[in-house]
Amino acid sequence: MKKLYNILKIVLLCFIGVFIGSSIYQYYDYKTHPNIYASQSAPWYVGIEIRVILTAIIVMAILITMWIIKKKIK
Repeated sequence: MKKLYNILKIVLLCFIGVFIGSSIYQYYDYKTHPNIYASQSAPWYVGIEIRVILTAIIVMAILITMWIIKKKIK
């Protein structure tokens, strides 16, 4: 169970890291190529908002699973 708990911790940090990295890249891309985003009907940050929701759902599921595993370890 401890091995599974540690794997879930790594997966959790990976999801958070990918979210942060992709958000930083999208902001950088917006700052370097604003004309591409000006032609779209939606604001440039809509992709980040969608990733926030999906990442939050995945992170909550992982945290709940980790909590259940931690209770079984004790």
